[in-house]
Amino acid sequence: MARRRSLSVFSLSFLDVMSCGFGAVVLIFLIINHETEEDAKIVNQDRLAEIRLLDYQVRNGERDRFELKEQLEGVLQRLGDSRQKLVSAEADLEQLRRDFDDLDVESSAERESVERLKSDLEAREEEVARLRQIEQANQGNRARAFAGDGDRQYLTGLKVGGRNILIAVDASASMLDRTIVNVLRRRNMPEERRRQAPKWRRAVRTVEWLAAQLPLDADFQLFAFNEQTRSLVTGSDDQWTPLGDGSALAAAMDALSGMVPSGGTSLQRLTVKLRALNPLPDNVYLVTDSLPTQGARAPRRATISGSDRLDLFRDALRQMPLQVPINVILFPMEGDPLASAAYWNLARTSGGAYMAPSRDWP
Repeated sequence: MARRRSLSVFSLSFLDVMSCGFGAVVLIFLIINHETEEDAKIVNQDRLAEIRLLDYQVRNGERDRFELKEQLEGVLQRLGDSRQKLVSAEADLEQLRRDFDDLDVESSAERESVERLKSDLEAREEEVARLRQIEQANQGNRARAFAGDGDRQYLTGLKVGGRNILIAVDASASMLDRTIVNVLRRRNMPEERRRQAPKWRRAVRTVEWLAAQLPLDADFQLFAFNEQTRSLVTGSDDQWTPLGDGSALAAAMDALSGMVPSGGTSLQRLTVKLRALNPLPDNVYLVTDSLPTQGARAPRRATISGSDRLDLFRDALRQMPLQVPINVILFPMEGDPLASAAYWNLARTSGGAYMAPSRDWP
C-alpha cells in the first residue's frame, strides 16, 4: 500500500513565488525613487533660473525706482515753485483790483493811470492762467517717466538668444577710425589716445549692449581677433563659461575695454577658434568693420587689393560651420565697399541678422 505525501505551505515553489513578488516590489520602489530624484533635479534647475530672473528684475526695479524718485522730487519742486508764483500773482492781482476800485472814484486826470493798471491787470491774469495750466499739467504727469536722448530704443532685428552664445569683436588697427588717413594718424598716437578712439569706444559699447541681452541661463564666450584670436574670459580655456552671477562677463568686458586696437585682421583664425568650441555656438555676434587683410599666415606684401581681401573672406567662409547663425554688426570702413555686401550675404545664408547701425548707436 503506497504512502501518501504530506503537503507543506513552505515548500520550494511557494518560496520562489514569494521571492519573485518581493523582488518586483523592490524594483518598483527603485524605479519610482529614481524618477522622483530626476524630477527634483529638474524642478531645482527651474527654480534656480526663476530665482536668477527675479533677482535681475529686482535690481532693474530698484534702479528704475530710484530714477523715478528723483524725477518725482524734481516735479514736486517745480510744482511748489509754481504754486508760490501763483499765490504771489493772485495777491498782486487782488491788490491791483483794490487799487483800481480806489482810482475809479478819483478825478479824470488820473484815468490814464487806471488804463495802464488795467493793461497790467490783464497781463497778470494771463500769467495766472498760464501758471494754473502748468500746475494742472504737473499734477497729471508726476508719475510719468521721460527718457532722455541717451536712452533711445531701436528696432535692430537682433535677437540675443541661445544656450551657447559667442561674441567676436574686431580689435585690429582699422577699428581706430572710419577713414584710412585717420587710421594711419591714430596708429602712431600713444596707447591711451588709441584706446579712447571714438570708433573703438563705440565697438566696446556695442559689445556691452549685446552682453546686457544675454539670457541668465546661457553659456557665453567673448573673442577679440586681429592677426590672432584670443578669449577674453579668464580661465575659460577657450570653452564655454556659464553666465552665472555675471562676474566672469564683467571681467571679460573690463579686459576688452582696456585693449588697444592694432595689427591686421584674420577672419580665418577666428573661424578655427569657433570650430574648436564644443558644442558649436547657437548664435555668433560678429562686430567688425571690414574684410580680412590676411589668412592663416602673415601676408608677404605690405598692401592688399579689394579683390584679394574678398578672396580671404571666402577662404574663411569655407571653413565656417554651415549650421551656425552669424549675426553681423558692421561699422563700414572707407575704401572697403565690398565688405557690406559680403557680410550681408554671410548673415543671410547662415540664418543670422545684419545691421550697419547709425553713428549714435547704441
